[in-house]
Amino acid sequence: MLVVAALGGNALLRRGEPMTAEVQRANAAHAALALAGLVRAGHDLVVTHGNGPQVGLLALQGAAFRPDAPDPLDMLGAETEGMIGYLIEQELENALGHDRPVAALLTQIVVDPADPAFARPTKPVGVVYAEAEAKTLAAQRGWAIAPDGPHWRRVVPSPKPVEIPDLRVIRLLLAQGVVVICAGGGGIPVVRRADGSLTGVEAVIDKDHASALLATSIKADALLMLTDVDGVMEGFGTPEARRLARLSAVEAGHLALPAGSMGPKVTAGMNFVASGGRLAGIGRMEDAAAILDGMAGTVISA
Repeated sequence: MLVVAALGGNALLRRGEPMTAEVQRANAAHAALALAGLVRAGHDLVVTHGNGPQVGLLALQGAAFRPDAPDPLDMLGAETEGMIGYLIEQELENALGHDRPVAALLTQIVVDPADPAFARPTKPVGVVYAEAEAKTLAAQRGWAIAPDGPHWRRVVPSPKPVEIPDLRVIRLLLAQGVVVICAGGGGIPVVRRADGSLTGVEAVIDKDHASALLATSIKADALLMLTDVDGVMEGFGTPEARRLARLSAVEAGHLALPAGSMGPKVTAGMNFVASGGRLAGIGRMEDAAAILDGMAGTVISA
């Protein structure tokens, strides 16, 4: 099967961990073991990943160094896609014993400049703050902020992905047997000008929606959204919580899920299977192969 595996933010940084190179490399190595298992099982693989903590930290560093002219989010997205792609590429090559080529590709993704998301920022980026500190920073730097559990975070526009201009390159790599790492952090957000040229835009695209568009565009068989929970849970956070092992696209559409966490994953899975994908799976990274076999996680099918 051709599998698109979307690594959640926990692939490089779990909540509460220090954002050091050593921590991120160790987590990338852990993720690579699960991904290598998919390759060894005979699957062709495309890997995507999140970048929320990293892009937020770069934005903070830029604001501290040059507060009057910080780097735009598209450039920060490109920086984090390169950094994270490098770590995953290297650790996956190591996990595969260097017997399969792996390549990380900076990936532009077109969004609609008229997308209403630009007027309603919702995508959390960066570290968490206490409410008072978040409001102070928002006033100083012109941020939009929102609650994130007991904490607060900066939020930025998250328009829907429309088109992947780099698809031709991705297909060429796949045809040569390359494991491709692309569309990291949802891809680099760009808009198309009237003359057809592209330019970056201030936004962060949701990684799960971008992964679903990618999986559909390359006609993947499966889309795996790998995170740090067992799957979609009914009664999450209660003693009666239970994993929903299988969902039809219709059943998934009737679930009431948090917009900032599981909601986008289920929506992305529904969109993928509605567009012809065989299955979408959600679950723990280390269970990637078992999710494909229907033995773990939550599987969404048409």
